[in-house]
Amino acid sequence: MRHFPHITRACALAVGLLLTAELVARIGFQSSVDGRFQYGYHPTAGFREEKGGILRLMRTGGRRFFEQRFPLSKPEKTHRIMVLGDSVPRGRSVDSSYAGQLKVLLEDQGIHAEVWNLAVPGYGARRVQVVLRQALRYKPSLVILHLNNSNEFEDDRERQRSLEFAGLHPKNWLMKSFLLRRLYEARTEQLSWKLLPEVVRAREGARDADTETLAGMNSEKLREWEKRIRDTVREDLDLCRAQNVPVILVSQAQRTLAHDGHYAVNDAGLGPFADSTTNSQVLHVPMTGVVQHLDPAAVFADTSHLREPGHAAMAKAIQQAMEKARILNSPDGLER
Repeated sequence: MRHFPHITRACALAVGLLLTAELVARIGFQSSVDGRFQYGYHPTAGFREEKGGILRLMRTGGRRFFEQRFPLSKPEKTHRIMVLGDSVPRGRSVDSSYAGQLKVLLEDQGIHAEVWNLAVPGYGARRVQVVLRQALRYKPSLVILHLNNSNEFEDDRERQRSLEFAGLHPKNWLMKSFLLRRLYEARTEQLSWKLLPEVVRAREGARDADTETLAGMNSEKLREWEKRIRDTVREDLDLCRAQNVPVILVSQAQRTLAHDGHYAVNDAGLGPFADSTTNSQVLHVPMTGVVQHLDPAAVFADTSHLREPGHAAMAKAIQQAMEKARILNSPDGLER
């Protein structure tokens, strides 16, 4: 029987290099892979508790928060307001979003407040609830929950991906490696995506778009998503009620093109549901009512996302609703 010591040594070297690279990936790049392969379903991804009693909100592979820092414990005589939702409330930056503009309005009134922007692009009702459950650990004074119904396909798709990577099927064994997972995912990153031939990018993008379009035309699937949103939001309200945290629901509006060629603003479908949930602890601020008298072209960047003036209008409407309902007059004696 012939022996091939040089092959054995080469294999050992290759294995050693892979193990070293895996160790470096796990230790040196932990933040970039934190929650990446749970695709938004990891409970604490993006929340990093650091030395000195600081909570850092950060962009990770699985959750793209804007970078923000807050004390772990709420400062005295300070309101802690948290805005949750998808890319609409997230905006283009913390300062230009309605979360950031609300903070400025409150400060102008002499109200000390932190306003956390916890909105993440593409998040539907289930993944927003994952964020909410973690956020409630930090004792908010108020939760602002932006309701939209355009991301349930993404929630389903990412949940399936998460389950596949967590599964024990042999096809997923190699994906237990951080390094190999990262290499696998690299093709969807901006740089490597641009390096792919245009025909490949078109085919992959069209495939995903076709799947979403077909799902959106399936009446049974639409009913399933609608029920899920309502059930999940009710659960969100129960979670907040259990901690005596008031909630403002913001229902999405959409810009549409009317028959006369002018733009119009319509309710995206969740306004009546949000109205049905209101009580002394739950307010509803519909986007439709806020922006319908403004120029749609000035406040909307597309059919749903807001320009900075749109965010400013929403911040003002939320601030007025808070003031009218005296929603921040909490029993702990916080003062303006």
